[in-house]
Amino acid sequence: MSGQRFDPVIPAILALEDGTVFRGRSIGAAGETVGEVVFNTAMTGYQEIVS
Repeated sequence: MSGQRFDPVIPAILALEDGTVFRGRSIGAAGETVGEVVFNTAMTGYQEIVS
């Protein structure tokens, strides 16, 4: 390996129920999914929130 890294930029969107759309970049596997958005300001416990 030549030490080069390949990080493709995959465009992604987060579309909320009220029609609001946030554009960004995807990490991980490509695909479509439905789920919940979680907002947390706690100093600990964030690992459990995303699992």
